[in-house]
Amino acid sequence: MTVTSYIFGIASALLILVVVIEMLRRHLLRERHAIWWFIAGVMALIAGIFPSTLEWAADVIGIEVPINLVFFVSITILFFVCLQASAELTKLEARTRTLAERVALIEMELASKSGNSEGR
Repeated sequence: MTVTSYIFGIASALLILVVVIEMLRRHLLRERHAIWWFIAGVMALIAGIFPSTLEWAADVIGIEVPINLVFFVSITILFFVCLQASAELTKLEARTRTLAERVALIEMELASKSGNSEGR
């Protein structure tokens, strides 16, 4: 590993963590959505500072090329992010449908009351 790639790995991990923390601070990202990004940033920082941990983890799991472990972990984290986003989307869709139905019922009730009062 060259010094440039070592510095680039640490700087990239720090950038990820700074962006996640800044988005949390500005309320652009909620805590429950930031957890997987934060985990990814911390793991990238650990692997960037201590590259031998990546080789050790790859040996423990039985992966010959350590970079394949990085790709596997990245895909796994992205899978969880997508799964969490899908769950949130499903929940929001159900709430939107319920609210639309309630508004329609209220509008029908108001229309029937205004129709009754106009007829008198």
